Amino acid sequence: MKKWLLAAGLGLAMVTSAQAADKVAIVNMGSLFQQVAQKTGVSATLENEFKGRASELQGMENDLQSKMQRLQRDGSTMKAADRSKMEKDVMAQRQTFSQKAQAFEQDRQRRSNEERGKLVTRIQTAVKSVAADQGIDLVVDANAVAYNSSDVKDITADVLKQVK
Repeated sequence: MKKWLLAAGLGLAMVTSAQAADKVAIVNMGSLFQQVAQKTGVSATLENEFKGRASELQGMENDLQSKMQRLQRDGSTMKAADRSKMEKDVMAQRQTFSQKAQAFEQDRQRRSNEERGKLVTRIQTAVKSVAADQGIDLVVDANAVAYNSSDVKDITADVLKQVK
């Protein structure tokens, strides 16, 4: 009798685990993020948004470098007052450049994070929609799984279609 109960319990456990495996799927979030970002042109949008400030900073940097080279090259033959004035000018310009570059980098990073957040939200919404449509209880990122059998469904393509 005990053997029969043990066999029945083991069989029930195997059936239950098989049913649970049918409701588990994986999705490659990294691949999805990359493909959706390319399709939506997020990087091009951000590049265009910051193009003007980037070229302004590049011009400032080139001007500063030429002044520093001139000071280094001609500094020993300049009058002391002229050299002192030029050194102060270079220092002030270097400080202004540094502040503008730091503000630029912070703004660019903030906007990049905003756009990344929007993409992640769109992808998560699509994952939830596909999972609900297909009756999936659990969706796991494929990069977080050490091993999965061929029985586990990969819904990455379905999610990509949903996001478009």
